[in-house]
Amino acid sequence: MGQAEVMRDAKDRMQKCVEHLEGDLRGIKSGRATPGLVDSIRVDYYGSSTPLKQLANIGAPEPAMLVIKPFDASIVGEIEKAILKSGIGITPQSDGKIIRLPVPALSEEQRKKYVKLAKDKTEAQRVAIRNVRRDAIKSADGLCNDGQLPEDQAERLKKDLEDLTKQYTGKLDGLLDAKTKELLEV
Repeated sequence: MGQAEVMRDAKDRMQKCVEHLEGDLRGIKSGRATPGLVDSIRVDYYGSSTPLKQLANIGAPEPAMLVIKPFDASIVGEIEKAILKSGIGITPQSDGKIIRLPVPALSEEQRKKYVKLAKDKTEAQRVAIRNVRRDAIKSADGLCNDGQLPEDQAERLKKDLEDLTKQYTGKLDGLLDAKTKELLEV
């Protein structure tokens, strides 16, 4: 593995951390109806656990309402059970074909709790990015010790890894700031 591969691997793994946080933050309700709130809920569909977004169209026709229209009307009951089990705190309303989810407004206490949850999820991804950096630096040291990489290039690679780490933690901070602003909007 050369220095280009070390950088590419670190960049890919850090990008996955950012994408993971995006998914986590989408799942935190903000008092506004967004499909991301339910699209990753797993539904038992003929014996296999399937994400809801693969089984239905999910839309938000108004700010406080989600509408789920299953492709197969026979699984409406299974979708309702999955939503209730998911713990998102919303009771589905169904007419047999379409499921409506009224998203309640959040109290100030709930908003603060969700901001703390968003901060915790962001910190977990910061730790993951730092672990990626640590692994990449170990790889750079290994290349240097094996004689595959001169010491000055290894130091430059470490500096590039540090810059990459700052870039991706900045992306995490940006996502957290946006979610915090969304949660604290009244």
